[in-house]
Amino acid sequence: MTSVAEVQRAVESLWPAATAEDWDAVGLIAGDPADAVSRVLLAVDAVDATAAEAVARGADLLLVHHPLLLRGATSVAATTPAGRVITRLVRERVALLAAHTNADAVDRGTSGELATMLGLTGLAPIVVNRVDASLGLGRVGDLPQPIALGELVRTLAGLLPAVAGGLRAVGDPAQHVQRIAICGGAGDSLLRERAVAGADVYITSDLRHHPASDARERHGAGEGPALVDVSHWASESLWLRPAAEQLRAALPGVEVLVSDIRTDPWDFAVPQEEHAWH
Repeated sequence: MTSVAEVQRAVESLWPAATAEDWDAVGLIAGDPADAVSRVLLAVDAVDATAAEAVARGADLLLVHHPLLLRGATSVAATTPAGRVITRLVRERVALLAAHTNADAVDRGTSGELATMLGLTGLAPIVVNRVDASLGLGRVGDLPQPIALGELVRTLAGLLPAVAGGLRAVGDPAQHVQRIAICGGAGDSLLRERAVAGADVYITSDLRHHPASDARERHGAGEGPALVDVSHWASESLWLRPAAEQLRAALPGVEVLVSDIRTDPWDFAVPQEEHAWH
């Protein structure tokens, strides 16, 4: 029999908690370490839909990328979204475990997986991990040949799961790019990092208005990269399948499933004609 504690140890061996960022909250969120586990479900988010999926598919443990209680909580009553998830999982004896920035930092993490899918070479972290210099947030590397920015964005659109918001970009679509910086998930905090500033294009998510506007101005003056803003969920969902492969190898007696649910928060988008602003 495999226990929740043994799954925790396997997760720790693959994505050590010590390599998570200081502000992060990884590890066991709910569940009894002594409970038996025969099936694990992986998802990006712990939300009503993925909790229900874990129960419906007979999972004993839900491993997510995003910690459910990252910003702390004084209650997990079922009157809140997080409380409803916790209540459902505890009631059904499904443990909840999170691997977040500790899973971002590895070569087959969110950024490293997309970098590999793009065929980048000479990969290095954007920010080196404080515990292990071979790990770190983001990845920067080079395409085998320069390509037009527009072609790169179209390639990304084909590699990432489709979401309502699509992809957005800053820069001339005909501009040729080769050195690529990537940060899966929210990455505008890394815009001023040397590895990002020295890249031809920076691919990340959740670019806020003011940091993006500042980066756009600097790019227009030849001082920084073009930008590609992709869905946070879509970029981080790339971690799920390699993570499942690694867990299957580490826990041969446990069935490891990947969630079919897209937890990108947006349901639909309405394109606008450019002349609408004139």
